[in-house]
Amino acid sequence: MTDAPFLDRAFAAICDTGGRLCGSPSERAATALLKSLGQEATGVAARAEPFEYGGWRPLACALTGPDGAPLPAHPLVRSAPGEVEAEVIDLGRGEPEAFAAHAGEIAGRIVLVRHELMFNPGTIHRRLKYRAAVEAGAVGFLIAGPVAGGCVAGSSGRAPQEAGIPAFGISPEAAQALARRAAGRPRARLSLTTEESPATAENLFFDLPGRTDARVILTAHIDGHDLGESAIDNASGLAAALEVARRLTADRPAGGWRRGLTLAFFNAEEWALTGSALHVEAMSAAERARVSLVANLDSPVGGMGPDGGLAALTCGMAGIEPMLLAAAEAEGLALRLHRPFQANSDHANFARAGIPAFRLVAGFGQHEAPARLVLTPRDRRDLVDPAELTRAAGLAERIVRHALDAPAEDAAAWRAAAPAPAPAL
Repeated sequence: MTDAPFLDRAFAAICDTGGRLCGSPSERAATALLKSLGQEATGVAARAEPFEYGGWRPLACALTGPDGAPLPAHPLVRSAPGEVEAEVIDLGRGEPEAFAAHAGEIAGRIVLVRHELMFNPGTIHRRLKYRAAVEAGAVGFLIAGPVAGGCVAGSSGRAPQEAGIPAFGISPEAAQALARRAAGRPRARLSLTTEESPATAENLFFDLPGRTDARVILTAHIDGHDLGESAIDNASGLAAALEVARRLTADRPAGGWRRGLTLAFFNAEEWALTGSALHVEAMSAAERARVSLVANLDSPVGGMGPDGGLAALTCGMAGIEPMLLAAAEAEGLALRLHRPFQANSDHANFARAGIPAFRLVAGFGQHEAPARLVLTPRDRRDLVDPAELTRAAGLAERIVRHALDAPAEDAAAWRAAAPAPAPAL
């Protein structure tokens, strides 16, 4: 273990902590580990930023099918507690058109929809489906995952103490057991007991000053979900960010780069991007203006083909796109760009504040890639090819290295193309 390259060693150690659901012993162990790994990579001690969030944990969960037999189910984070028995209405993918077509049939029933590839243009996030079900009067919510015999995890998107309905991730087989028959819709029983109370987590920062007060933020999120090891999402991003910081620190100029580097690990990302949202909200206008670029590594492995389906999600930040493409070409990679705003990781909070930011993700638009197994029991380290980690770290290093010393006029162009802040989703 100690002889392994730093990147591989860091990745394995993070996976060893488990799925890292925020508030769990696994997440706390990972946060402590990252303080140590971050200091090893950068040579500076972690600056911890504690924050309060709406803590939640399930105490008991049960789903019973029409024949009275139990079905495997996993509660969605922040799902409302309750016990209901009702007919199940299957809305397929759960697109707005399906909700509209069945508008008069949803109230009083349990809505069933399908999980879909998150890293894809036009994907509909489960929180939107959950919200649509609640607004239509549903009494329960089920979302079926892609893995045979396995449930799917995720967040409901419900705010702390907000009214809601019980929501479970289920297996494809459970969904089939709840399919509509000629005799009518099946009935199911959902039971969920939870505990909600204020909780505290930590964001971590490792600061390397530059020759000016401008800075580049390299980030990845700490927390995950508890069905697997959260290896793709996001042990891979954490390990790659650590490796990039280690490489950059190793040959840092004596006087520093033009801009400082902050290695940032945000927490409660899987809880509606809470950790980064609170951080950005607390930044002054001057502090926001000093950030030249945010590079967010979230699930940068798990793709297929020679380029791994790598994509940069730029949230409308057109000005950074030529720089990203140039870096990818220098690495011999074809990088896909996706500009429409998607609030699917921590970079979105920075972009919403007008700060140039992007997410590096793999498997974008690849429906058969390992990335489709994120949030399932299969998101374990064996899904990750070490060569993919090395490739992601290499591209991220080239991007960040350029950003640290890019001319002031280049950095101004990145920001000049920034759109007006996007509305909250």
